[in-house]
Amino acid sequence: MVDVQKLTPAERDALREVANIGAGHAATALSQMTGRKIMIDVPEVSIRPLEEAADLVGPADGIIAAVLMHMMGDLTGRTLLVLPEKAAKGLCQILLRRPEAPDGFGDMERSTIMETGNILCSAYLNALSDFMGMMLLPSVPALVIDQAGAVLTTAYLNFGHARDHVICVETSFRFEGVTDLFRGQFILMPDVVSLTAIFDAIHLPR
Repeated sequence: MVDVQKLTPAERDALREVANIGAGHAATALSQMTGRKIMIDVPEVSIRPLEEAADLVGPADGIIAAVLMHMMGDLTGRTLLVLPEKAAKGLCQILLRRPEAPDGFGDMERSTIMETGNILCSAYLNALSDFMGMMLLPSVPALVIDQAGAVLTTAYLNFGHARDHVICVETSFRFEGVTDLFRGQFILMPDVVSLTAIFDAIHLPR
């Protein structure tokens, strides 16, 4: 079993660099979609049990939009993109080129969020794929809009106790001409073998 508590500063920097590259790819893709320049903050990377990831996304009763995708190929597991309700609505406003944020999430808004999740998750997986020299393929995205506690509890129960540690990447995006900062979390949930392979790639002491 991988001991995630023994990561050295250099190994954490390696994970942060992979996340930074993924965020850059995501910003480029979103910029092409919107025709706006996008600035990103350096991502914050943490490794923690999945049930503790709730601390990153806010109150348990807060509404979030969560895009779930399966990771296939040389590594297997799941990815979860979490957007707070305000950020999800703000992205819909920009991507759909509307003067105001939507009141709710209709079919068009849901499709837009799923496509955004597809782009962001794929960007992070591509960065990890390049870093490890492995083939990683995302599945078709699935969207859930619900209270954060319910979404993460379901993810935890479905994920399984044997694969309890996840990699959390918190990234903030700022669109040119928009004052709001859009913050979201990319949560990588690899299975045990894949988690071990990731840490082997950054030379984690065993």
